[in-house]
Amino acid sequence: MRKPRDFDSELKAFAEKAKQLKERRVRDLGALVTATGADALDADVLAGALLDAAANSDKSIGEGWRKRGAAFFQGKSRGTASGASQQQEGTLPLDGGAASA
Repeated sequence: MRKPRDFDSELKAFAEKAKQLKERRVRDLGALVTATGADALDADVLAGALLDAAANSDKSIGEGWRKRGAAFFQGKSRGTASGASQQQEGTLPLDGGAASA
């Protein structure tokens, strides 16, 4: 005879995993803001820039941002971040990436 599944404990485990993923996402976004030097901006300015980016419907502008972001992650264009070693594509520097002001 099969052992019945404990759905309650599985749901709790999934909820905890979802919470951990959300916390990691927030930390990663914070690290990205710091690594790009955007932490020097006022919160209102940063929020406005992000809202404009999110509302952008021009594909060519979005593609330009994508290319610039990819170059940042490949270490080709770190104009606002200190000269850190190259990062693999899609990864964030974990040391906080101190910005130069």
